[in-house]
Amino acid sequence: MDFKAFLDKKNVIAIVGASDNRDKYGNIIYRDLRASGYKVIPVNPKADTVEGDKCYHSLSEIPTKVDVVDTVVPPHVTEQIVKECKELGITKVWMQPGSESEEAIIFCKNNGIDVIYDNCIMAQRRFLEAEQQRKN
Repeated sequence: MDFKAFLDKKNVIAIVGASDNRDKYGNIIYRDLRASGYKVIPVNPKADTVEGDKCYHSLSEIPTKVDVVDTVVPPHVTEQIVKECKELGITKVWMQPGSESEEAIIFCKNNGIDVIYDNCIMAQRRFLEAEQQRKN
């Protein structure tokens, strides 16, 4: 899978499962990507703000085009999210370790959605940035 296509800084990345609780991965990932210069949008039906930013209750509420959805939710929620991605025309889904399910992965593959799983977006971002620095 082409991690660079997912981690292009031009992409708008929706973090589904973003949280205002700084101990949760949904918050850690949100802060990491935001601090690294990515345009990130928090999505959580139970939150109105994350780190002071407006949080959307669903992907369909987001007023701008989303390029990548990163799921930081239980697998049964990811299964619903990928269906919403298909409806909205979102073609890139990154399932954080623990959020993936075989059903969600198969759904993506059968519906033209590029999917990454078994890989942390933060770890991959750091690897790509370190690789880029070595080249410079």
